[in-house]
Amino acid sequence: MDPLRLLAHPVRLRIVHALGGGRQLTTAQLCARLPDASKATVYRHVETLVGGGVLEVAEEHRVRGAVERHYRLRRDRAAIDAEMIRTLTPDDHRQAFATATTALLAEFDAYLDREGSDPVADQVGYRQHTLWLSPAEMTELIGELRAAIAPRLANPPAPGRAQYLLSPVHFPVEAARPDTGHDSRPSG
Repeated sequence: MDPLRLLAHPVRLRIVHALGGGRQLTTAQLCARLPDASKATVYRHVETLVGGGVLEVAEEHRVRGAVERHYRLRRDRAAIDAEMIRTLTPDDHRQAFATATTALLAEFDAYLDREGSDPVADQVGYRQHTLWLSPAEMTELIGELRAAIAPRLANPPAPGRAQYLLSPVHFPVEAARPDTGHDSRPSG
């Protein structure tokens, strides 16, 4: 199964999020992390991700006669590369965006339902900004965001660290204006 189809489910995407940063979790721990999904659903999606090579067994331990598996994410298999993105249809993009926003909403709901959640203390943010950018300026902005985010993707879990979900979303809300050779902003 290609990575897009494999990750195009909100529960599978949330499992990938939970295992980010080098975490190793059992299916039971994943069930606790996704309390709104049934255990059967989480187990089924973990198996799908293992079968697709996105997750791998990091450790196995015998616990009361059963085998407890700790899973880890294979980041190289949990990514959609630029070549695949170029082949997506508008409907593929709709599906991927719907999956991402559904997973984001479920994660936010789980956060708010967690005892002790404090959006102010946790510096929760969900602002939206509109920017006027040329294609070159957009490329530059994306590069700056990557430069700020990429080094932190390797941060492992550690005392004093909480796992945050950062979801940059950007798309043009209207077509680029034609170059008319003069500034079309109102004067004032």
